[in-house]
Amino acid sequence: MNHFLFGIYPYIALSVLVLGSIARYERDPFTWKTSSSQLLRRRQLVIGSILFHVGILVIFFGHLVGLLTPIWVFDALGIGHGAKQLLAVMVGGIAGVMALIGGGMLFHRRWTDPR
Repeated sequence: MNHFLFGIYPYIALSVLVLGSIARYERDPFTWKTSSSQLLRRRQLVIGSILFHVGILVIFFGHLVGLLTPIWVFDALGIGHGAKQLLAVMVGGIAGVMALIGGGMLFHRRWTDPR
């Protein structure tokens, strides 16, 4: 089970992401917009979108740095293992709360505003 979850499943998820994006773009290419009028109409939605995306990006890059940086780099910078763990928990926790609040604001708009 461990091999499936951490060895095979990430490749399945990445394949679904790439193939699904290609299929959607091929089927209806002009539905992808960079500035949706629904998001720019209300200030709450802009704040929710920024909170969600910044939180997700911080979590993503935090995982990249935390998992892919060799231990000797942190040792050379004078950052101990306890400090690295505390930094990861604090920054990751704040970013997770940002993503959760922003996602909640966007979810609220999706379910309450008629199209």
